[in-house]
Amino acid sequence: RWLRQPGRAAVVTLAMAAGPPPPLEPSPLPTFPEEGFAEKFLRKTRENPLVPLGCLCTVGVLTYGLICFKKGNTRRSQLMMRARVVAQGFTFAALLGGMVATAIKSRQ
Repeated sequence: RWLRQPGRAAVVTLAMAAGPPPPLEPSPLPTFPEEGFAEKFLRKTRENPLVPLGCLCTVGVLTYGLICFKKGNTRRSQLMMRARVVAQGFTFAALLGGMVATAIKSRQ
């Protein structure tokens, strides 16, 4: 059974009477219109070189694990799948670290 709370309803109506909330306008992102894919990739790699390295490691370990699985070497395949998870964790940590470093650098 639901009971109405008169004090709570008054708070809601007072908040609504103050007017609609201001519109959210995010700050514009920097754009590089003359920059192509290769230039952007190189710039991002220079900014945070650990992310592409982690991606390459993840793909390499995954590929080797799948090859081992196809050959029937289940023990090595399981080991490589666990190593893939570690490599993905490293890549994610590098990505977060790069984002934090960029945020700190932009505030200064």
